This record gives sequence, structure tokens and C-alpha cells, in this order.
Amino acid sequence: MEPKDSKQALRRNVIAKRKATTITERRQAGEALARGIDALPLPRQQRTVATFLSMGSEIETRPLLHALAEQGYRILLPRLGSGLDIGWGEYSDLPIEDLGMHRPQEPSGDTLPADALAQAGLVLLPALLVDIHGTRLGRGGGWYDRALAHCAPGTPMVAICWPWEVARTDLPRERHDIPVTGTFTPLGYSPIAYPQA
Repeated sequence: MEPKDSKQALRRNVIAKRKATTITERRQAGEALARGIDALPLPRQQRTVATFLSMGSEIETRPLLHALAEQGYRILLPRLGSGLDIGWGEYSDLPIEDLGMHRPQEPSGDTLPADALAQAGLVLLPALLVDIHGTRLGRGGGWYDRALAHCAPGTPMVAICWPWEVARTDLPRERHDIPVTGTFTPLGYSPIAYPQA
């Protein structure tokens, strides 16, 4: 099986399991993330964190956004634009533009360029699966792999996922895949012990 075919099969299985979670479970998981932020490699000097607004069956990230804002962090959120465009918006609590079920909500206000990500001292990104080498399986559009190329060297990149989405076996990896440096689940933060060479 080709890596792309294998990834599609994995995505289908993970998304099916996620859809079995309830709204209450997703909210409770999001509240657990918010309570656990002090374990993250939060930037002490560069007080900007890039993260995302959850959608669908993802763990609810709004409690996490509120917790980061309460600690005084500037928060960047994706603005998807059209086609392959990469952009960022600044989180300001509300309003947030609702783009429907198949696209995440986005912050209102100015769109910042792709290289705004270089200002982030921590990137929290979505994942369907992550293995022990930091290989991350996303939704398949490649948006984050293109976006992460703009990170400053050494920036921690932490995948938010459910505990069962931390894989014990190697995931298929392609040349363009950028590994993450840790995972953040409702059970806590874990650095990647065996980073991809």
C-alpha cells in the first residue's frame, strides 16, 4: 500500500472513532487541556503562541485559548484564505467568523502573512495521529506542513490530540512531513522521546 493510501485508511479509522465522542466529552477534554497548560513548553520571552480553533469532532480548544489569553499570551489562529494561501489572525476572544462545518472558524480582523508564524514561541496544532518519532497525520491538505516552514528554528511544535491518537507504531511518512516535538492530550503534555532524524 502506498503511503498516501495508507494515510487515507488511517484517517478514516481515526475520524470514525472521533465521531463517536460526545459534545460533552469534547468540552471536558478541552477543559482538561486548559488546566494542563503550565506543563507545556510555553515561551517565557517571545509571548506569542500559535494554535487553532477546533471544529467538528476535535477536542474543544476554546478553553485553552481563554487560558492562554488569561496568562497574557498573544494568540495567532489560522486564516485559511483561498487555495494554498497561508495566513494568520490574532485572537481577541470574539467575534469569530463562522465559515461552516467544513472549515474552521477564523478570527475577525486583519490577516497576517505566513511569516507571522516566526513570531510564535510555541505552535499548538491539530493531529489525527502522532507516532513516537513525531510524525503527524493531519487531515491531508498539507496546510500545516507549508505553514510550519515559517517557524523560527527550534520552536516547539506540539500536536493536540486524544490520548488514543498517540500511535505506538510508526506512521507512514513523506518527505514534506514536518515532525512535531510533543503531544498534548487531556492527560497532559509529552515531549517526543525519539525525534525523527
